[in-house]
Amino acid sequence: MEIGKYIDHTNLKMDATSKDIAKLCSEAIEYGFETVCVHPYYVSLAKDLLKGTNIGVCTVIGFPLGMNTPKTKAFEAIDAVENGADEIDMVINVGALKDKDYDYVKSEIEEVRDSADGKTLKVIVETSLLTEEEIIKMTEICNETFVNFIKTSTGFGKRGASLEDIKIMAKHRNEVLEIKASGGIKTFDQMNELIEAGATRIGTSSGVEIVTNMKGE
Repeated sequence: MEIGKYIDHTNLKMDATSKDIAKLCSEAIEYGFETVCVHPYYVSLAKDLLKGTNIGVCTVIGFPLGMNTPKTKAFEAIDAVENGADEIDMVINVGALKDKDYDYVKSEIEEVRDSADGKTLKVIVETSLLTEEEIIKMTEICNETFVNFIKTSTGFGKRGASLEDIKIMAKHRNEVLEIKASGGIKTFDQMNELIEAGATRIGTSSGVEIVTNMKGE
């Protein structure tokens, strides 16, 4: 297993500095991570720092609460892509989901998808706030909207990814939809369990610790 290619190396701290982002990008190069995940403010910096590498730049939209309007999220996506983002992680409107306004949730995702210029789109559903029925519904909506990933968490919720979350998503996803587990993932064993359950991408700020403390090393 080429473990680094599963990892979105993440720094979404409110007080992250340009020096922190430079360190993040340097680590991504050293350990061969798939992307760095940064706030929109740092997309252009990360793109410059990673020039000449095959490491992507991921950023977040409607983050972390998801209560922006669809037009705002769409503009954020357009701006992020113009600044060099390769991947977009958008937060759904959880309130609309709980109101069972599925048409709104679906159309919002489609608006961001269509604004992302073909870039990889991951849909953050914040599983810590959802029932099993709601996780299933969001997996079905992600199937229907042809996004690339369904993602468990922002890292700012009540908890991060759980094995049960991943198993539910894996059971109900189509053959195209992938799963990103994120939030609270700090060890190789934990990461490996999530991958075995169906995750194909891991969002973590502990990527260096994970790859340098792999089981058996």
